[in-house]
Parts: sequence; structure tokens; C-alpha cells
Amino acid sequence: MTAAPALDVLTMGRVGVDVYPDQVGVGLDEVTSFGKYLGGSATNVAVAAARLGRSAAVVTRTGADPFGRFVRRELRGFGVDDRFVAEVPGRPTPVAFCEIFPPDRFPLYFYGRDPKAADLEIRAEELDLDAIAAAGVFWATATGLCAEPSRTATLAALRARGRRGITVLDLDYRPMFWDSPEEAGRRVREALPHATAAVGNLDEWETAVGARDPHRAARAARGLGVQLSVVKRGPDGVVALDGTAAAEAPPIPVKTVNGLGAGDAFGGALCHGLLSGWPLGRAVRFANAAGAIVASRLACSAAMPTGAEVEELLGAEEGR
Repeated sequence: MTAAPALDVLTMGRVGVDVYPDQVGVGLDEVTSFGKYLGGSATNVAVAAARLGRSAAVVTRTGADPFGRFVRRELRGFGVDDRFVAEVPGRPTPVAFCEIFPPDRFPLYFYGRDPKAADLEIRAEELDLDAIAAAGVFWATATGLCAEPSRTATLAALRARGRRGITVLDLDYRPMFWDSPEEAGRRVREALPHATAAVGNLDEWETAVGARDPHRAARAARGLGVQLSVVKRGPDGVVALDGTAAAEAPPIPVKTVNGLGAGDAFGGALCHGLLSGWPLGRAVRFANAAGAIVASRLACSAAMPTGAEVEELLGAEEGR
């Protein structure tokens, strides 16, 4: 049997269904209609990469329910390979409701994650370690470390990479999934030595390595073996440090509609730039623009931009 071609991007972690209100600026108690979208950080990163022409797949789990069927149909519709998605009987597919208060308040309410979500039931013995090792980029999330058996599976996948290619740990800290920030930091520091790159916002970096300053955080990450540290600073833009130089991307002004998917768009676009062999500065600027586009739209997965859309925004910024 001929082995399947290696994937450009293989992600592992959270999946779900995002239920976003059609009415902006009001609480869920006053919302009268909603839209239903594919969601979950690792899933959105795979969708973002696929929108940019990359072969992409996600390792995750759903419930054996209608929302699980919706997830797989949406993945295929976005061009994301769903062969590593399996059902977990007795666990529901998670659902996340969001309130939208632009420009910077987007409360999330998770359902189906208590006591444990289906996507935390990934088991090490179920992994296709050959596919994980062969992918151009393997992207794992810190949320996958918050509970067993997903924690052991995530570490097994990272070890299978052997630090080859581009191996990214998305710091992805969601306090509601952890007993404490200290536990989250300890688990992340166990995983970081297996990654070549780490991506997170200021709060996530502080939780992971005890430093908010990008240069201090990068030094701490390098001490654990991480080569590339990407620090997302919200309205102050992005800083990426690879041990030899720092690349910065200033914020791109857009009218924010929903900021929740911007980081995942950034992640998928960063994968694309790194796989393309671009200089770090270009890769970070491209990813930053992709995130800005999604922040200006309502959905997450359905809002992921094409390469032409990102280049158009970058051209407009350069022409200002």
C-alpha cells in the first residue's frame, strides 16, 4: 500500500461548534438568533492553513452526535482532511456560545466540556505517529495538556516529531480548563523542550515561563530548547524572536467585529509563511494581517482569508 503524501500542516487539539449571536452588543439573554460555525483553536488553525492552499488535517475527537457530524462535514467543506477525527461515545461535541461587545470584549460560555470534552479523549495508542512525524508543521495546543489521556497523547505526538521540521506549541491558555495557572505553567514547561516554536499572547507567555516581556520570555523559551518565540501583544502588534533577530509587525487598524478567531488565523498564516521559507519579518506581517481580517468578521473558521485577501490588506497598509 502506498503511503499518503505528507501533510503540510497537521494540528492536534480542540474542536467544537461556535454559536455566535446575530445581534452585536447585547447579552445572550437578549439575543434572538444565532449562527452556527465550526470552532476550536487547533481546528481553526488547520482551516486557516487550508484556505491558504496548504494540505491540512486535524487530530481531534467529537461526540457521536449531530454536532459531531456537523464538524466533519464542515472540515471537508473547508478542505481539511478529517481522517484523524473520531467519535467518542458518551461524550458530547463541545459547544461555545459567545457574546459580542466590540472592540475588545467577547465572553465565551462553554458547554459539553464538563466533566471532560470529547477532544480530551485522544489516546496515544490511537495516534498515527508516522503522519505526525512527516508533516511539514505539527501544531499542538497547551489545552491538550490539561487532562488525561490527551496530555499523554500530546506529549507522545511531540516526542514522535523528534524536533524535526516545524513543531509548534500553541500556548492557548484557557483558565477554565485548568485547576490553576501554576499547574498550566508546569505542564507547558514539560512540553516546550519538544517544540521548535511557541506562540502565545502576553498572558499565555507569563503563565508558561513567568515573563511578559517578549525578550525575557524568548530567553526563557530558548533555555527550554525553543528556537522561535512569537509574542502576540494585542493592540501593540506582534514580536517574533528566533535567537538571532527580532521581527515586529505593528497592529493593522480594522473595525473589530469579533476578535476570537484572530489568533487562529494568525497561526494558520504563520504556518504558511514558515513553510514558504519567507524571512521571519514577512511571515509575521502576513500572519498579523490574516488575524486582522478575521477580527473584522463575525465567524472564525468561515472567516479565514485567502492569500489574495491578505496580500491586498498588506498592500493597502504599505500604501498608507
